[in-house]
Amino acid sequence: MTRDERVETFRKLHQGPILVLPNAWDVASARVIEEAGAKAIATTSAGVAAVHGFPDGNQLPRSLAVAAVERIVRAVGVPVTADIEQGYGADAAEVCETVRGVIAAGAAGINLEDGKGAPEALAAKIEAIRGLVAREQSDLFVNARCDVYLNGAPVSPESLKEVLRRAALYAEAGADGFFVPFLADGDTIRRICEAVPLPVNVLAVPGLAPPAELARLGVRRLSAGSSPMRAAMRSTRRLAKELLEQGSYDGLF
Repeated sequence: MTRDERVETFRKLHQGPILVLPNAWDVASARVIEEAGAKAIATTSAGVAAVHGFPDGNQLPRSLAVAAVERIVRAVGVPVTADIEQGYGADAAEVCETVRGVIAAGAAGINLEDGKGAPEALAAKIEAIRGLVAREQSDLFVNARCDVYLNGAPVSPESLKEVLRRAALYAEAGADGFFVPFLADGDTIRRICEAVPLPVNVLAVPGLAPPAELARLGVRRLSAGSSPMRAAMRSTRRLAKELLEQGSYDGLF
């Protein structure tokens, strides 16, 4: 499958009922997730950063981020979308350098977040990316992440108004999807899906409805984020403690 074919496939996966993405952090996890039946692979920036010894939060060097995407793309047969945080660059031009590398690595899509910065900055990055993709006669699925709830805003009419403002801003800039993490309230999710013209992506968090119910609310994409990586690390710690402290092999086998 060529990269263009992977992008086309990835776009179609957002047409419904719901695309479920248990995020990967390296080649091994990507292969396991693909073998479990995933139709696409999404990376987790926190997981990829941890593998390389960096904290999450745009600290991972661009070269390592792009190399990780390239290794995962080579290892799986399904489309890969890369979480590139805020783009590993200070401005839209530098973010485009990251995107150019991710495209060359074979990714079908990216996840790009507004973090604690001005949403207008993310809109400018999206516009620049759309220009880059057009000039190179290529394609890329751009998922714009809105961090209103991740940054601690309560579920309220005011926060919903800001979420919808950002959704309109990112859609106008050329985003293909809209990601609203750390939201579990079903009624708010439904209202966002009804108002936003882009496929809506939510994050698996405690209290979130099951995928089938999310699909009925209008959600088109569900991400697991860094939770699979964190669960794997908890399991590894437990097994190590059993072996080191109890001399037990039971958990290993």
